[in-house]
Parts: sequence; C-alpha cells; structure tokens
Amino acid sequence: MLGKSLYRQKSHYLNKMGIKDLNRAYFTHYTVQVYIVLTLIAGYLSYLLITDWRLGLLSVLVNAVLFPFFWYITHRFIMHGRWLWKSPLTANFWKRIHYDHHQDPHHLEVLFGALYTTLPSVALTTMPFGYAIDGWGGAIIGYMTGLVLTMVYEYVHCIQHLNFKPKNRILRDLKERHMMHHFLEENGNYGITNFAVDKLFGTFYERSEVKGRSPTVNNLGYTAEEAEKYPWVANLSGGVDSRSPRDKRQAPQGS
Repeated sequence: MLGKSLYRQKSHYLNKMGIKDLNRAYFTHYTVQVYIVLTLIAGYLSYLLITDWRLGLLSVLVNAVLFPFFWYITHRFIMHGRWLWKSPLTANFWKRIHYDHHQDPHHLEVLFGALYTTLPSVALTTMPFGYAIDGWGGAIIGYMTGLVLTMVYEYVHCIQHLNFKPKNRILRDLKERHMMHHFLEENGNYGITNFAVDKLFGTFYERSEVKGRSPTVNNLGYTAEEAEKYPWVANLSGGVDSRSPRDKRQAPQGS
C-alpha cells in the first residue's frame, strides 16, 4: 500500500507534531487503511448475514461494553507480562507489541499495533460473543465493532502523546493518566479511553499516590540482569538502557 511505502521512508514523533500532522499521519498509515477497508467489508457482510437487527445491535452493545475489559487484560497481563521475553520464540513479539513503545513512547510507528497482532486478537475477543448472539452475522458485526473501537483507541492514544495540553477536560484527564503510566509508574493506569476497569481492579492511581518514579517504567522490568538470563530482546535492541526512552524525550505538556 502507498501508506506503508511512505512510512518506510519517514518516522513520525508525536511530541513534535500537531493535531493536523497527526490527522495526516493517522489516515495515511497502512494499519488504519486496513482497519477501514475491513470495517466496510464487515459492515456489508453483516448486512447480508444478520437475521434480526435487534440481535445485531445487541452484538454491537455487548462487544462495546466488553472491549475495555479485553484491552485491560491484554495490556496488563500480556503487554506488561514478564514471561514473553523469556523465550526466543516470543521475545521479538513482546518487543514489538510493547517494549519498543515504552522505550520510545512518542514514536508513532511503534505506537500502532502490528496487524499480525491486532487483527487476530480483535477477532478472538469479539466474534465468539457475537456468534453466540446471532451466528455469523452477529460474529461479523461484533468484529466490525472491535475494529472501530481499535481505531478510536489508536487515535486517542496518539492524542495522548502529542505535545499539547487538550482543552477538553475529558481528553486532558485521559492524557494525564496515560502519561503517568509512561513516566511515573507502569504498573497501573492501563486504560486508554477510560479507566473504569482500572478502578474496578484496583490499578488506578492518582499522581499524588506515587512516591517516586518507577525504575522500570521504561524497560517494563527487562533489566540488565534479566537480559543476562534472557538475551533475545537485548540482542534485537542493541542492549538494555535503563535510562530509556533515549534520555530521552521529555514528557509532553499536560503530563
């Protein structure tokens, strides 16, 4: 795709971009283009297959309610899990899905999820519930719901890394919570568009509750000691830098 070829030529850093730059980069990114195309296809297929639109709407609502839980589980137990780096079979996967993002939080190319991880995970977490509601029609519209919410999550996530303080209070609060996750304490505030699930499971925190900056906020626990035992991520990254991200870029305004 054209978007992918453009992104191979240039890297984008959100802390150096404005909202217009973000919109241009977002909608020309090949992952977003794929999401849009698949959303349109899923919408058409669900139109053909749904037996009752009340069931289709129920599938949308159920998946929309459950999606923050899917994200929380994935973010907390997979992206922040300390088990993927311990195997050469999964080290590169973990490095791509989250280690690189915490090493360099404002780098747009590693902020977006890779298609080989997002597309299957969205399918696995949405289609079973939709299928239980209305067969394949419900499964496909459930998948469409997940794709739309993924695009919303990615866009809001990008806004949180821009170098500005949002005027909208809700966006401003979301940004502050997420910046604390990146620059103060990584073991909490896992949400992106809301933090209700964090509050439910006791991982939500306010800035005043943090006594000091976590020493593993940027390496997620993959320290030099861990690298000696499990060297695969370090080999792929050119070593382990406890000062990451690259001394790194200053937290955006509003953090």
